[in-house]
Amino acid sequence: MLGKKSANVRSVDIANELEYSKPSVSIAIKNLRSKGYVELDGQGGIELTESGKKIAESMYERHTLISRWLISLGVNEETALDDACKMEHSMSEATFAAIKVHIGQCSLECKR
Repeated sequence: MLGKKSANVRSVDIANELEYSKPSVSIAIKNLRSKGYVELDGQGGIELTESGKKIAESMYERHTLISRWLISLGVNEETALDDACKMEHSMSEATFAAIKVHIGQCSLECKR
């Protein structure tokens, strides 16, 4: 999401956005580098690799769909966004797929 706001994302930007400590973000970035999900440029910028982009896009889809769904259920936006962040990382692919199907079915049924 930060990459959509700025072409050059640094560890400090992530720390500020997520309200995590800089050392925690550094450890996370080191982990992501070792797994091949991110690369660092010469000026400290962080870039997603192709496999990192795939995962990021999947998480963003989850976040967007879940937060919109919660808002449609009457949850206020701030709470929905916060809860979506928690939910998107912990639910299985099967659960997310079931939610997508349910939302799709509800949308069709609700229009009748």
